[in-house]
Amino acid sequence: MSYQGEEIFIGRQPILGRGHELFAYELLFRSGRQKNSAEVQDDLQASASVISHAFADLGVEQALGPYKGFINCDASLLLSDLLEALPSDKIVLEVLETVEITAEIVERCRALKALGYTLALDDFVNYEEKFRPLLDLVDIVKVDLMPLDAAGLEATTRALQKWPPQLLAEKVDSREMADTCHALGYSYFQGYYFAKPTIIAGKKLGHSQLSLMRLLGLVLEDAETSLLESVLKAEPGLTVNLMRLTNSAAAGLRTTITSIRHAIAVLGRRQLQRWLQLLLYTSPSGNRVVSPLLQLAASRGRLMELLAGKLHPGRGDFEDMAFMTGIMSLMPTLMSVSLEEILRGIEISTGVREALEAHGGELGTMLKLTEALEAGDGPGCSEITRQLPGLDATTINTCLAQALAWANNIGRENKA
Repeated sequence: MSYQGEEIFIGRQPILGRGHELFAYELLFRSGRQKNSAEVQDDLQASASVISHAFADLGVEQALGPYKGFINCDASLLLSDLLEALPSDKIVLEVLETVEITAEIVERCRALKALGYTLALDDFVNYEEKFRPLLDLVDIVKVDLMPLDAAGLEATTRALQKWPPQLLAEKVDSREMADTCHALGYSYFQGYYFAKPTIIAGKKLGHSQLSLMRLLGLVLEDAETSLLESVLKAEPGLTVNLMRLTNSAAAGLRTTITSIRHAIAVLGRRQLQRWLQLLLYTSPSGNRVVSPLLQLAASRGRLMELLAGKLHPGRGDFEDMAFMTGIMSLMPTLMSVSLEEILRGIEISTGVREALEAHGGELGTMLKLTEALEAGDGPGCSEITRQLPGLDATTINTCLAQALAWANNIGRENKA
């Protein structure tokens, strides 16, 4: 059976630990067309093939880096031999809530567990007796918060806490919900709150952020190195982080950066601009924890840069603008201020501004594609891809895997 021509896009959503550190990605394999019930079985087989292909050929295992990948499994996929081609130490198999818990399914889950796979129960809402055979087997239960009120959440949580699995709160869409689940003892968290935090009205840019915005402006204006040094020297925490980032494996350097002037000389202005943009997503104190927002910004900027290279080979200027668009698209979230206020402090090209303000132009279309990938919106990805001649699902998935691998290296010291 051939699935040639079927477009399946890889999306991903971050899953965080109790300290808001990145724990895993949920990998979303989505068809580029709307499914109907008559084609479900074929689509599941196609998805299984693409999952296997993704790990074998696209390097998703490498792209996950130190993080695990969660994959949705219905009954057909759970029972498929293709699952056993996936790396057991990197994969969490999510048993969908639609799976009928039969003796065959329980036995298959037991066999997969024996092979070293981590198992999760997806979209759990209310404790039901039918799930009991799996609660002895799975490692994680994902509790769907959407249908639950406060009393229902507490009742479901307390019932589940009598069993061994750790609890993951999914569809966390507010700070209050995140805090509630944290207090109830949840180990992991997933939802739009973490990827798209609410902007707090009226919050002003911090001193370090203002310094970075000024530095970016100076780099874009090709200012003297001494002027860049003077701004960075007033921010020791930022300087520490600049050294860490530029010494990370992501920089691809064979020499260790030892000073601000050295960084500027070795990197050149183009790379310095990239690291300054990423520096906005790190702690101004020089904290070594790599935040999920830094991971998201880095992978988004790098993905757009790689896609730009596919669309317009040899156009370094367009790649630069694509990277900047990806990075800056998350700055309102990072800084909790409006895009208008951020753009007021820095000169950017008309194309980047149009993309950020209205998703306009080719860069804006690329940004929409990136956001659709993050949301796991297969039909949306397919529709947007048609507006970008030269791209297809395979190219996009390959670029995404490369972007994730690049982002996962950021902040790790380069010992070479």
